[in-house]
Amino acid sequence: MSWFESLILGLVQGLTEFLPVSSSAHLRLTAAFSGWKDPGAAFTAITQLGTEAAVLIYFRKDVGRILSAWFRSLTSKAMRSDHDAQMGWLVIVGSIPIGLLGVTLKDQIEGPFRDLRITATMLIVMGIVIGVADRLAARDETGGKHRAAKERKGLKDLNVRDGLIYGVCQAMALVPGVSRSGATISGGLFMGYTREAAARYSFLLAMPAVLASGVFELKDASEGGHVSWGPTAFATVIAFAVGYAVIAWFMKFISTKSFMPFVYYRIALGVVVIVLVSMGALSPHAGESGS
Repeated sequence: MSWFESLILGLVQGLTEFLPVSSSAHLRLTAAFSGWKDPGAAFTAITQLGTEAAVLIYFRKDVGRILSAWFRSLTSKAMRSDHDAQMGWLVIVGSIPIGLLGVTLKDQIEGPFRDLRITATMLIVMGIVIGVADRLAARDETGGKHRAAKERKGLKDLNVRDGLIYGVCQAMALVPGVSRSGATISGGLFMGYTREAAARYSFLLAMPAVLASGVFELKDASEGGHVSWGPTAFATVIAFAVGYAVIAWFMKFISTKSFMPFVYYRIALGVVVIVLVSMGALSPHAGESGS
């Protein structure tokens, strides 16, 4: 991987990680359209450490408060009813599905799931799902001619069942094209949570999964020697800087705006990829070893 490639891929990772458009799909497609080798699941996981560092810094007060309350709840019964302590447990519970599936489906994630036809299909399907969830949320928020506005749930209403459902939604993002934030936020909207609450828990929930995945890939790559460390580290730093700016913008955006621009973009991109693959202008395995 060249330094120029790492610069572009780092920018793409930072720009798309927190938006409901799938960063893994965009890394895959950027390489395919540019005629570069597929950066691979290991590169994606490692550069996500950069964007996850941005989340940790942006939500540092929330993270510090949750960790403090959770550790104290291990020895204090009184703390177990504290909302922050419960949030710590709910993040752990919600991380179980992606942990189990990430290990079980590792070979598929690094192989068949990276087929561009699957990526394009997931862009379209999840785009429709996000669009429906967005419309339902908007209907509750604004009401209608014969219907009063409906109050939606906040993070204080989160329970184990909802935490697990969020976790299952997050696990769907193991397939490029789904989008971690898109799947978890839309899942939250379907369960009746506000946009801000769904996004906040989505970002908190991603922390253990992304950190574990990145550390695991770091170890694996160190032993296998199949990662260009200089360019990958450079891309990770770029992803951190850009990702921090994007998350700050996105948290303000979702409080007043619809997700529909992302929905239209996902569907249009998915259709373009399917057309190009169908016409033979783009190989579904473009950039992969041996293709």
